[in-house]
Amino acid sequence: MVSLLVIVGLLVAAFVGFNIGGSSTGVAFRPAVGSKLVKKATAAALFSVFAFLGAWTVGRNVIVTMSEGIVPAAQFTPVAGVGVLFFTGASMLVSNIYAVPASTSMTAVGAIVGLGLATGSLNEVLMFTIVSAWIVAPLIGLGVGAVIGRYVYPQLEARLSFTRLERQLLQVDRSGRLPRVRFNRNAAPRDFVGSALVLGIACYMGFSAGASNAANAVAPLGGNGALSIDQGVLLAVAAISLGGFTIARRTLATVGDGITDLPILAALIVSTVGATIITVLS
Repeated sequence: MVSLLVIVGLLVAAFVGFNIGGSSTGVAFRPAVGSKLVKKATAAALFSVFAFLGAWTVGRNVIVTMSEGIVPAAQFTPVAGVGVLFFTGASMLVSNIYAVPASTSMTAVGAIVGLGLATGSLNEVLMFTIVSAWIVAPLIGLGVGAVIGRYVYPQLEARLSFTRLERQLLQVDRSGRLPRVRFNRNAAPRDFVGSALVLGIACYMGFSAGASNAANAVAPLGGNGALSIDQGVLLAVAAISLGGFTIARRTLATVGDGITDLPILAALIVSTVGATIITVLS
């Protein structure tokens, strides 16, 4: 019975990772896709690479914390671990189906908190700190974005304005016998600088997402000993990558095109504010 639950747990963990990839890819690469710097498939590929780097390095420490910090590791029995992962994945699937980006950490931690409340083993001091950050961080992002957009952005736009690209910066030329990758001919030299900054920050956000979100997919299995940390990282990143190449297309369409039409400079500002807040919280 235990071995069967472990198999089910692995499948559910992969399901959670799949939905994490669908949500987090949009969060990291929405400015780059929205400003026509890269296509959705390119964004998914870059996110997969940097999410792996983040998960393999910093992420293993986060897995340990998630496995035993909010609730004791002993609470992650095979049944409890499967239950936590199932409800985490189900909640994220709903958000991805409706193309609404959701916080993977909030979803996963919420499921673990439910386990802690049910067993009376919740670390309340730690949860107060986490919830406080959840409330303050979005308000800080909103306030900083509003102030920059109202007072700073017009000044920056007058001095550092970039071209609004109608097509991707990197394009595939299929006019010859063999396809060739070339740059957008309508892009000015300063557009390449802005594009490099936007993509660099997006990749950094992918690194941060892998560092924190790998734990959301496999921490319960690490807590009950079903997976080693290395195995958990590989499983999580593989599932996250699959989600990035498939279901993330809907989220990228919403956050990249549906919320606002981002020129390169605006995309750079949005990425910088988001990456800074994530770094401070990390």
